[in-house]
Amino acid sequence: METIIICKTCLMPSSRPRIEFDINGICNACNYQKKKELIDWKERQSQFEDLCNEHRSKDGSYDCIVPWSGGKDSSSIAYKLKHVFKMNPLLTTFSPLIPSEIGKINRELLLNTGFDNYFFRPDQKISKYLSKRFFIERGNPKVHWDAGVNTFPVRVALEKNIKLIFYAEHGESEYGGKVLEKDSDKIRDVSEVLENQIGDDPNNWEDEFVNKNDLNMYKYPSTEKLSEKKISAYYFSYFFRWDIYENFKYVKKKFNFQQSNERISGTFQNYDSMDDHIDPIYYYMQYIKFGFGRCLRDTSRLLQHNHLDRKTALDYIKKYDGEFPDRVLDQCLNYMSIDLLEFNEIIEKHKNKEIWELKGNKNKLKFNIT
Repeated sequence: METIIICKTCLMPSSRPRIEFDINGICNACNYQKKKELIDWKERQSQFEDLCNEHRSKDGSYDCIVPWSGGKDSSSIAYKLKHVFKMNPLLTTFSPLIPSEIGKINRELLLNTGFDNYFFRPDQKISKYLSKRFFIERGNPKVHWDAGVNTFPVRVALEKNIKLIFYAEHGESEYGGKVLEKDSDKIRDVSEVLENQIGDDPNNWEDEFVNKNDLNMYKYPSTEKLSEKKISAYYFSYFFRWDIYENFKYVKKKFNFQQSNERISGTFQNYDSMDDHIDPIYYYMQYIKFGFGRCLRDTSRLLQHNHLDRKTALDYIKKYDGEFPDRVLDQCLNYMSIDLLEFNEIIEKHKNKEIWELKGNKNKLKFNIT
C-alpha cells in the first residue's frame, strides 16, 4: 500500500481489501456498474421468472429461502418474491450480536405482511467470547457472525429440503473485490464464501474455552451434502439492477420501513445497517485498518448510482468518516467484557502503520480522499 489510489468515480481507496483498479484509476466496482448498462434486464427478469416457475410451491410448502436481516435490501427481496412473484419464501435470520430496537421493529413490519421467519440466536456465552477474541486478534468482533450468517441459511435449506436460496448482491462485484469465477455474480460459490466472506475455518477456533461442538452452527455444510440435495443459491442482483437507495425507497413505500431517529454513527444516513449495535465498532475498525470508514462506504455506493454528487460526498466524508462510536461504546464493551483502556490498546494494535503517521500528537492518514 505504498501508493494509495482513489477511484476517480466512487472515491473508494485501493486500501480496500481485494479491490482492483484499471489503468485509468477506476475501480472494478465502478467498471462493473458500467457493464450493467449493456445488460438486457428484461431477459434477466425472464430468467428469474423461469427459475421461480421451476421451484414455486403448489402445496403451501416453502419453495425458497431468503437470508434476512430485516434491513432494506433483504426485505425488498423477500417482499418481491412473496407479493410480486408469488413465491413462498422462508426468511432465515442469524441474530445480530447486539440486536437493536429499530431492527426488531422493521422485522415485525415485514413479517406482518405475511411471512414465516426462522430466527436463530446462538449460544451467547460462546458468541461473546468469540467477539472479544476476534476483536483482540483481528480487530473485528464479527468474524464468527460472518460465518454464522453465511452458514445458517444453507443449514436450514438442508434441514427442510428447500432447493433454492436467494441472496442479495454479490459484494465482490458490486463494491470491488476479487471475483473468482465468470458467473460469481449469479451463482453463489462455496469457495468464494469461505475465502472472501468468512476467511477462515471455524475448526481453527477451538481452544481451552471453545470446543468443536460449540462451533457447529458456524461450520459451512459440505459441498457433497449440498450437491446431493441439489440446493442452488443465486444472487438477486444478477436478475435485477441492484441499487441500495432504491431498495430503501421500495420498502419505505410498501410497508413503512422505519428509519433511525438519528444519524447513524460514522455516516450521514439513517436507514442502512441499523440492526446491530456493534456495527459502528466494526466500521470504525475498518477505518483504523484500511483508512476508510462507513461514510466513505455509503457515499461510494450512492455515487455509483448517481444519487449523490461528488462535492456532497466529499463534504460528508470530511465530516463523518472515522467518527468515534461513542453512542454504542458502553454496550459493546459490556458485550465483549472489555474496559475502555483495553479497547484503546486494541485500536492502537490494529492501526495500520502503512497508512497512518504521527503528526505532532495526532495520528493522521497518509492519503487524502479528494
